[in-house]
Amino acid sequence: MVFAAIDIGSNAMRLLFCRVYKVDGKPHFSKEELIRMPIRLGEDVFLHGKISDEKADRLVTALKGFSELIKAYGVQASKAVATSAMRDASNGAEIIEKVKKESGLTVEIIDGKLEASLVFSNHIEELINPKHAYLYIDVGGGSTELTLYFNNKVIAAKSFNIGTVRMLLDKIEKDEVENMKIWLKRNTVGIHPLFAIGSGGNINKIYKMSGKKETKHLSYDKLKGLYEMLNSYTYQERIERLELKPDRADVIIPAAKIFLMVMKTADIERIYVPQIGLSDGLVHELYEKYSHKIK
Repeated sequence: MVFAAIDIGSNAMRLLFCRVYKVDGKPHFSKEELIRMPIRLGEDVFLHGKISDEKADRLVTALKGFSELIKAYGVQASKAVATSAMRDASNGAEIIEKVKKESGLTVEIIDGKLEASLVFSNHIEELINPKHAYLYIDVGGGSTELTLYFNNKVIAAKSFNIGTVRMLLDKIEKDEVENMKIWLKRNTVGIHPLFAIGSGGNINKIYKMSGKKETKHLSYDKLKGLYEMLNSYTYQERIERLELKPDRADVIIPAAKIFLMVMKTADIERIYVPQIGLSDGLVHELYEKYSHKIK
């Protein structure tokens, strides 16, 4: 069976098709197709408080295309959500109405708390050692979601308006950075060792650039080295020499900076990169609902 998930972020929007089948009685999730559109809604919202007509039109056109692909694929179920930029846009609800009218898609604008729980719903317990503590870090264009996992359960979770597009536009409140640091220190005190799990397109790309194949983690020093390497290139050089997409070549620097800031504040030496994100979490939610319905 195949499920489809749409994640409308502040930097890009994604459509994921994921096949689910049983292996030894347990569901196995296999990504079939991932389509990414770099519309960067956050550029409008974080500067002007609303989405421009031009970007709204591009969004609607892309979602009409996504809707047709979902129909053609014949999926069991699908879901579309929008995050930070759409949350903050004064005309967000109006655009969601237009999307519904023209594409037939219902898009849910989700808050940071729900976003964090969806990202974390990727059956993460299957990837980690239950004896260790982990901080799940999901860095997006408009916000960063932090989830602290200890003793086989979530003990704290918080969303902060600190994202890559906001940072590029210099639209992050100083208080927000301080609040994040205070939250991290308060919630991780006495928890040692603490490991990180990184989520989002930028950390996935950084991990691939590291050339690591055997292990699924990066050390703090290795991540810092990669950040310094990336920072040594100009924007154009990152596109031409490192072969990064134009909409990745600029946000990858603030993304690495945010990951390093979180790891340093929480005294984390190692970050695991399982290459999963919000759209994967949506697929898990769709599968769980579909399974209950069948039962």
